[in-house]
Amino acid sequence: YTEAWDADKTSVHVMPDTPSILLAKANAANVSHKLYVEAWEEAKKKGYDMRADAIPIRSAKASRDIASDYKYKEAHEKQKGHYIGCRTAQEDPKLSWAARAMLLQNDRIYRKGYHDSKAQVHIPVDAMSVQAAKECQTLVSDIDYRQYFHQWTCLPDQNDVIHARKAYDLQSDNVYKSDLEWLRGIGWLTEGSVDVVKAKKAQELLNERLYRTRPDELKFTSITDTPDVVQAKINALQISDV
Repeated sequence: YTEAWDADKTSVHVMPDTPSILLAKANAANVSHKLYVEAWEEAKKKGYDMRADAIPIRSAKASRDIASDYKYKEAHEKQKGHYIGCRTAQEDPKLSWAARAMLLQNDRIYRKGYHDSKAQVHIPVDAMSVQAAKECQTLVSDIDYRQYFHQWTCLPDQNDVIHARKAYDLQSDNVYKSDLEWLRGIGWLTEGSVDVVKAKKAQELLNERLYRTRPDELKFTSITDTPDVVQAKINALQISDV
């Protein structure tokens, strides 16, 4: 009965590109440990070069030292017996520092209420000091000191307005210099002007050649029998090596 079934089981042929076969192959590749570690095995075969002073190694060493309980307690173990024998707490630097820190902390707590409430002061607006400050501000204020005159509006044909316009025209710089407009653009030589004459006079005053005479230009004959010349000759003979 089963002979024919056993014979048919060995003759079954399945196409290799069916979805179920492809899915089975993909699942086999995903769960394959050999394919999972293939890249790691290839990297291990190439080898590596890790120096002792590399940044990852130094970082790992620093992390190990920080996490080490021995390194953590090393400073404490070295200082264990160093402060034994202090006669007073003032001689112990750490105790003095702790006492100073405690005093500062107490002072900060003592003044905390004051610092919290110092900006919450309410002064009455009619207090004597406030009124005096307002009066002083009024006295020194430039706005209250200067009282600007009213801008009067005058008719243009009034006699005083006409007179004022004439006075303004007489005092105006444009009207004052209007008679010199015809001179603008005309050429002029500086020779003989006040500035040029003044510069020449100053040059003559500062000229050393005209101010003093050189000694080599003076006709001078030295007298050989004057006391200073005779004394100079005697001194020269006294200090002469010959």
